[in-house]
Amino acid sequence: MKILAFEFSSPQRSVAAGDGAATFGEVLDTAPGKAMQPLALVAEALHLAGLEREQIECVVIGLGPGSYAGIRAAIALAQGWQLGRDVKLLGVSSAACVAAQAQAEGLTGKVAVAIDAQRGEFYLAGYEISPGGRREVSPLRLATLAEARERERAGELLIGPEVTRWFPCGRVVFPRAAMLARLATGRNDFVGGEKLEPIYLRETTFVKAPPSRILPAG
Repeated sequence: MKILAFEFSSPQRSVAAGDGAATFGEVLDTAPGKAMQPLALVAEALHLAGLEREQIECVVIGLGPGSYAGIRAAIALAQGWQLGRDVKLLGVSSAACVAAQAQAEGLTGKVAVAIDAQRGEFYLAGYEISPGGRREVSPLRLATLAEARERERAGELLIGPEVTRWFPCGRVVFPRAAMLARLATGRNDFVGGEKLEPIYLRETTFVKAPPSRILPAG
């Protein structure tokens, strides 16, 4: 299956394309968010993979957690692609992608994926990684800085896109589009574009604005 993958949840954005083999054409972009040109990244990734847009059968995106704007941009691209080409869509946790990327980079043992959640909090998930696989041992949740440091003191290696900003002994590992594509290979739990939603663990609340007042004349 010919796959196109977007991973825009971290400061290192990436696009990858391939046909399900071990190697995917991948393009990395670390420019500031306002300068991001996703369609240019797509064109370059397709060129590296030797594919045309019309050949793509599945679009995979990283659902975060992470940059809300980046994830929304990836979702919009995927939804537009499905409308135009009727491709299959698949969303994958960016935290799971970080763990898989860590395994690919040779990390083993207990790790905690830590992703900045703003407000002094982190998205935190625990994994046990071995050369032959990885296993989630604690599900993704919101945690305080103190809780993340407690995991570090307990012997877990903290990994993530910007983890050394808070944990100098941590290891920077970015979610990568090529890894997203590999994780999608062989899966068939595809969804419609309207089902793609960012992974966002906080409750979303909206406050209805009061009705406008009519000021007396004059």
